[in-house]
Amino acid sequence: MAKFDFIDQEMAQLRESGLFINLRTMDSPADGWMVVDGQRVLNFCTNNYLGLANDARLKRAAQEAINRWGVGPAAVRSIAGTQALHLQLERRLAAFKGVEDALFVQSGFCANQAAIPALVGRDRETGQQDVIFSDRLNHASIIDGARLSGAKVVVYEHCDVADAERVIAENLGQFRRGLLITDGVFSMDGDVAPLDRLYEVAQRYGVMTMVDDAHGEGVLGEGRGIVHQFGLQGCIDVEIGTLSKAFGVMGGVVAGSRQIIDYIRQKARPFLFSSATTPPDTAACLAAVDILESGGELVQRLWDNAAYFRDGLQRLGFDTGHSQTPIIPVMLGEAPLAKAFSRRLFEEGVFAMAIGFPTVPRGLARIRVMNTAVHTREDLDVGLAAFERVGREMGVI
Repeated sequence: MAKFDFIDQEMAQLRESGLFINLRTMDSPADGWMVVDGQRVLNFCTNNYLGLANDARLKRAAQEAINRWGVGPAAVRSIAGTQALHLQLERRLAAFKGVEDALFVQSGFCANQAAIPALVGRDRETGQQDVIFSDRLNHASIIDGARLSGAKVVVYEHCDVADAERVIAENLGQFRRGLLITDGVFSMDGDVAPLDRLYEVAQRYGVMTMVDDAHGEGVLGEGRGIVHQFGLQGCIDVEIGTLSKAFGVMGGVVAGSRQIIDYIRQKARPFLFSSATTPPDTAACLAAVDILESGGELVQRLWDNAAYFRDGLQRLGFDTGHSQTPIIPVMLGEAPLAKAFSRRLFEEGVFAMAIGFPTVPRGLARIRVMNTAVHTREDLDVGLAAFERVGREMGVI
């Protein structure tokens, strides 16, 4: 057997099971309509909730930053990479989140890898281990950050507060300290964590709390996220965010008390060992904060569009799962059907990707529709008409 035969075998298996990932090529900026693989299509794929990825104000801020600061920081932040722009953004993000301090890193994925191993793990000298209580459907970046930490991971059932309390009560006494982690908005189903009740349980047992608000920022809490939605500013110990979705740019943030953030700055490996975020990205993020702080018009338009599209899909007979947010899953079951449905939508001029295993469990493949504030009512009608044609053709409705 040749050394890399296993790759050919596994790739063939992915293709046969309908799980092989085909990358489409974007030939235009992220917007309501895009050119994808040379075809103009209605875009329901990106996380560009508020339409800021192609906003003229962000582009102008990035261009001005290049002229003043150059294109790259040329160092990690702990040596010579921390620019005044980074500090300014951290102050603005902390104020935006209603906390004392924030740490800006390269991505939301990096933010989880920065924060989780810094707060929990295993003591090298004593062997004492910490424990993480994690929602079953938490994002891969949380799962990987937890694995890297060396802490024991105990999973509780999805959004089940009673089960979270059960696993905490049964396990906490065996470990040095505990950390409860949940997504704020779950990216595949669009449902919202019961953060207020999870916080009450964690408080009762003296467990640290962390929420990843990647899909809540710019969406919930008048745009400020799930912590504001539940009125828990300054209560949740660590808030993880991303600047690549509603903010429209790139980067991640760890926000919390000054004590915690100062500590994470000393411990976080993505911060200490990877180059800083670029000046144009950082400046564009600052411009996005300005826009999000200026009012809720874009947020309201996003929610209006989501309600219109969800109602339209449900009237047609589609199963839209349990979504409570602008993420709308169209549940189809098996991955081959979802892939075929996505291909037909694309032929009809609608870009909406199929999501299957391992991103979601087997048998729960879906088309994930990502609504934005830049879609017009006419755009949404075009999308609904395409879903109806393909749904009837394929016997889904």
